Amino acid sequence: MIPPEDCQNMLEVRAGVDAVDRQIVDLLAVRFRLMTAAARIKQDRDTVRDEARKAQVIANAKAAAESAGVPPDVVGDLWERLVEGSIAYEFDRWDDHRG
Repeated sequence: MIPPEDCQNMLEVRAGVDAVDRQIVDLLAVRFRLMTAAARIKQDRDTVRDEARKAQVIANAKAAAESAGVPPDVVGDLWERLVEGSIAYEFDRWDDHRG
């Protein structure tokens, strides 16, 4: 992938965006495998949703975004959806393991 600073045309920019998107999806796959592990490890279904942990994860992402020069509000919105989706996924996996 060409570094963004070296892109000379939109084909290069789009190729870079597509490459980054593939990397993000690969990382999301790892994150969701971790949700599967959490569902396997947690003994009580009531512990799947942890609002304090959710708030911490979103705050961590927003702080990392700010440090990286990325809009923290945009990252916060993305992480809200990611965490809620992860919780729903974990509930499903929890039920699968004990179903």
